[in-house]
Amino acid sequence: MSERFDCDNCKESLYGRKYIQAEDNPYCIPCYDSLFANTCDECKELIGHDSRELFYEDRHYHEHCFRCFRCDRSLADEPFTSQDDALLCNDCYCNEFSSKCVACDKTVMPGTRKLEYAGSTWHEGCFICNSCQQPIGSKSFIPDKDDHYCVPCYENKFAPRCTRCKQALAKGGVTYRDEPWHKECFVCTSCKVQLAGQHFTSRDDSPYCLKCFGNLYAKKCEACKKPITGFGGGKYISFEERQWHQPCFTCSRCSVSLVGAGFFPEQDEILCRNCNSSL
Repeated sequence: MSERFDCDNCKESLYGRKYIQAEDNPYCIPCYDSLFANTCDECKELIGHDSRELFYEDRHYHEHCFRCFRCDRSLADEPFTSQDDALLCNDCYCNEFSSKCVACDKTVMPGTRKLEYAGSTWHEGCFICNSCQQPIGSKSFIPDKDDHYCVPCYENKFAPRCTRCKQALAKGGVTYRDEPWHKECFVCTSCKVQLAGQHFTSRDDSPYCLKCFGNLYAKKCEACKKPITGFGGGKYISFEERQWHQPCFTCSRCSVSLVGAGFFPEQDEILCRNCNSSL
């Protein structure tokens, strides 16, 4: 007689039957499944030797039991995630837990580039300038109510324009006669020196530095021939169409100050009382 070949568990003969070798011992199919097969975490039945078994986080599943908790789609060959022990396909997870783009109303998929501002979310390509329609990306932008503008478009659309060069005045600048100017554009009409932060005056609505204004338009002192501007609190004296700086109003002979004193005109000269008496 030939040697017996039995199942290691039930001892029934395995001749002419399928069997599985496990731990160096042969087992009939029913015994193998009962001894070694895992229990499906979903249906609680054994996962037989001829079933495809899926394993996730210490849990075992039949292939047909490894499905999305929401839409019942098979997850055997699909990306998925777990939420509170429930398995979800990516679509269901995104619909339930991911934010939606306020521009296109589509889900912002995990791992995709997005922009968040004021509690709202956009796909990177959906966050565009309201004027030029180009994606803003990581560039600076300026919000205006519910709209967003890249800096160049905002300046072109809303920023005041310089009275001289007509370009947008993004920041800073000066105001003259209720009109905006770039600091570098606000210059003396004559010598072109910048006037921002300097004393200046105007003539016929045009700004001038004090030096140019004095040279061009101010009357000249009879004594020193320099302009009499009156700026900075400087006082001057006028007599018969002639003007003097106060310190320059002195006797033509002895140079004594005539401010507040009597004087005598003598042709182009002005004389004090003593010098006039000696004539």
